[in-house]
Formats: sequence, C-alpha cells, structure tokens
Amino acid sequence: MRFTGSEGLNLWASRHGEDTAPPVLLLHGGGQTRHAWSDTAIALADAGYCAFSLDARGHGESDWSREGDYSARALAADLSAVIRSLPARPVIVGASMGGLTALLTLGEDTSLDCEALVLVDVAPRLEPRGVRRIIEFMRHHQDGFETLEQVRDAITAYNPRRPPSKDLSGLRKNLRQHSNGRFYWHWDPAFLNHANAPTKAGSMFDRARLELAARQLDVPVLLIRGYYSDVLSDRGATELLTLIPEARYVVLEQAGHMVAGDRNSVFTEAVLQFLKERPAATEPESCRTAATEQHHETPLS
Repeated sequence: MRFTGSEGLNLWASRHGEDTAPPVLLLHGGGQTRHAWSDTAIALADAGYCAFSLDARGHGESDWSREGDYSARALAADLSAVIRSLPARPVIVGASMGGLTALLTLGEDTSLDCEALVLVDVAPRLEPRGVRRIIEFMRHHQDGFETLEQVRDAITAYNPRRPPSKDLSGLRKNLRQHSNGRFYWHWDPAFLNHANAPTKAGSMFDRARLELAARQLDVPVLLIRGYYSDVLSDRGATELLTLIPEARYVVLEQAGHMVAGDRNSVFTEAVLQFLKERPAATEPESCRTAATEQHHETPLS
C-alpha cells in the first residue's frame, strides 16, 4: 500500500492484519527496507494487530528525494504525514534511524496522537564507533555485488553473530539488480550524504534536540537494547531512562544492534508483552513494571 509523505513522495508499505485492528507502524533502520520487519509484522497480525511496515524515503520501493534530502527534518515530516493518515492511533516501533525519527517527531509535535513508542537499540547518546562501523559498511559496497553469495558473505562479516542465510532468495528484497547484472543495496546512495557518526559538533540527528524531544514525550515507552550492541551502550540507555523515568527497558541477550534480526521471536515477544501490559497515563506508580528498577533493565535470553 502507498502513503504520501512530505513533498508528495510516495512511501510504500506492507500491511499485515485486518485494517480494523489496532495499528502498529514499523520503521526500519538506515540502509534497511520494510522487509526487515516481515516476521514481526506477521506475528503482530496473528496477535490481533494491523502491522504497517514502511519503506522510508529513499529506501526500498519508496521514492527517492529529488533533492537528495534525507535529513531528520524530512524523515520527521514523512512520519508525521503517515501517522495522520492512519485510521486510528498507532503504536510505533522504530529501529535505529526509525526510532530516532519517531522520538524526534513525537517529542516535537505533541499534536500527533499515538498509543505507545518502542525504541529499538537507539537513544540520544549513541556510540560513535558503532555508528561509524555501520556507515563504513554502507560506503564499502556502493559498487554493488556480482552474486548473492557475495552479499551474504558481506552481511556475515558485518554481523558474524548471526548464522549465514541458507536461502539466498530472501536477500533479493533488499537489493536492486541493474542491467549490468550486479546487485546493489535498495537505497539511494545520496542517503550517505546525511549519515554520519554522532559528535558534539553535530550529526544527522542532533543529540540535544533528541534529549529535549524525549523530555516532551507523553506516551508509554519501551526501550529494547541488544546486549552486544556497539551502537547503544547501557550508559546511553540509562541516560534515556533518566529523560523518560517511566519507560521500560529490556535487554536481549545474544543480540547486537540488529535486534529484531538477531533474536526475532524474543524481540517480538517483548513488544507484545509491552503492548499487553503498558500502563495508561493515569495508572498509579504501583502498576508500572519492575523493569524501571535496578537501572530499568530486564535481560531476556
């Protein structure tokens, strides 16, 4: 299905579940596509939700920006347009870039009405080394791949903790094959003009701006971090929980930054549990999860 984003861009999405069911909007990370959420979206539909997994601008089947604008401002404007076009108040699940976009959008525009926010391995404070490793991976393969086996090997080298895929056909959803026969990642190379490591001097998402947005959030929040993540440290997670004291915090063991891909069934279970038990704004402190105690951490294996 198609949404209309900022500047009239076509943003394509997959829908799983009945359109009358409570909506959950799934936002992928930079360099990914909506297919990163396939298993989670199916599980959400089976649990009675309507899951919309969205290709961000310049990613997957969504339009590329004619001006090459992949700034936080543009991403937030797209998300705002999508939220307003949904039939009911959505839960938003955002990984990495998708999570930062949701955090910024909901924190800066309190008129947007959402049920809850799940942040996946992301917070205002990120680890520069981990972010640089992602960007270097993306830059390194701009000349494409000759075979799907090369794609698989590149992914395995970046994330050796995840077993190599035996079914290479699934990789095609994240790739474009040009007339020269080579495979290229399914995103606009101009995106890399905005992607940079977080520093005090500035980054794609300004840390001070994100911290201010976090303080303004008025929805139940769940933060999920991969235990082995080199992008979000426990320090970064704890700082976010200082900004959002009532947020829940779950750490998934045997997972890195690509949490949903590394431990999908456990990840999805944590999201569904949160949606089932999330406190209403009027609930007393005694009704809130014990995960907000002891550094707000609940490790799941």
